[in-house]
Amino acid sequence: MAVDVIMPQMGESIFEGTITKWLKKAGDKIERDEPLFEISTDKVDAEIPSPSAGVLKEIKVNEGQTVPIQTVVAIIETDGAGAQSAAPAPAKAAVPAAASAAKSAPPANVPASGAPAAKTEAAKSAPPAETVQQKPAVSASGEKVRSSPLVRRIAREHDVDLTQVPGSGAGGRVSKSDILAAVEGGGSSAAAPRTGSAPARASAPPPVSGGASASAVLENAVPREKMYFGHYEVQPMSVMRQRIAEHMVLSKRVSPHVYSVDEVNVSGIAAIRAKMKNKFEETTGTKLTFMPFFVRAAVEGLRTFPTVNSSVDGTNIVLHKECNIGVAVALDWGLIVPVIKNAEEKNFLGIARAMNDLAERARAKKLKPEEVADGTFAITNPGVFGGLFGLPVINQPNVAILGLGTIEKRPVVIDDAIAIRSMVYLTLSYDHRVVDGAVAHQFMGKIKHTLENWTEDIL
Repeated sequence: MAVDVIMPQMGESIFEGTITKWLKKAGDKIERDEPLFEISTDKVDAEIPSPSAGVLKEIKVNEGQTVPIQTVVAIIETDGAGAQSAAPAPAKAAVPAAASAAKSAPPANVPASGAPAAKTEAAKSAPPAETVQQKPAVSASGEKVRSSPLVRRIAREHDVDLTQVPGSGAGGRVSKSDILAAVEGGGSSAAAPRTGSAPARASAPPPVSGGASASAVLENAVPREKMYFGHYEVQPMSVMRQRIAEHMVLSKRVSPHVYSVDEVNVSGIAAIRAKMKNKFEETTGTKLTFMPFFVRAAVEGLRTFPTVNSSVDGTNIVLHKECNIGVAVALDWGLIVPVIKNAEEKNFLGIARAMNDLAERARAKKLKPEEVADGTFAITNPGVFGGLFGLPVINQPNVAILGLGTIEKRPVVIDDAIAIRSMVYLTLSYDHRVVDGAVAHQFMGKIKHTLENWTEDIL
């Protein structure tokens, strides 16, 4: 019998996916739950397992194609034993599209979405517009306009009436490309702005979404004739590379970046690591790296200076109660930022285990969409590649990101004497709409004090 292989829904706000690689070809035998193809979405790259054992009879969607969820991408011929037409395993936890469409939209971001808003006292009397505008648009005939949270957010930010945007998706769903075409005012998808609505916020410039928009940004920045000359090779961006490009451009347009740099003496934690790394791995099965020390120090800083652990919603500051720390992981094909949720509740060992687990599964394409979402602060480590320090771009919708330089021994002056110590440069990129220089340097001072005066047991 034939079993359909469908494009799974990798999260409640995701309605399409791009097949980046087929791991089997037509005619190959495959076992149930054996990796069949790789997909890329707005959230994660993932391997999708086969829903059944048999022979891959037909591939219906080629590499590089983007299709809506529930689309049949391949057919497996089975002998009838253990066959099922259900979606692959990652789709089991998916929320039906109709139900998820009414949920709140996650703010745009690179590899991570914004955390649920913890309302400030000042905002309790008037719900933020983010909450008010989440109901699906209703056409003149009374029918709800089908769209994703991302589409509704773009429409709200650009004051576009979704009922006037023709949908090209399944069942008339308004897709991301539809709303972007309407925003840009080009083609048949141009839509009239809503009447009687508040003007779009000045603090929220047009979002950059979709591969076409990323390409348009490059074309607008540099004329094509200035790029194509002499001998050259053209390589199309991967889906992940396009998303990174979009998110970085968006972040620089949204947040006025300011940078602070500090130098920290990490000789103490370097000595602890050198002494304990073998025992730590034998006892816990987890490698002891420097990163958990920095994550713990960042948590202490965020708890002391909560403004750094926030997001901006128009003229509201969303102060997050949880410290969800995103840690950038470099991949051979790009960059992703898995999130350690509720890091403030974890001890050193808990953070080390969570971080190593997320990093390993990121490299194996095993992350779930929710594991790269709801970050409130981020840390990136260019020092692992030998960089003295870096000035990273803020991971929206966060307001700050910590950069770690390489740890190296340098001569320093201690008590009027020259000594050799393990030193590291730390950089903080912060959004000057919310975080001032005084707060940024106090935050960095807290991290510095925690690292230089380490007292926590690591086992």
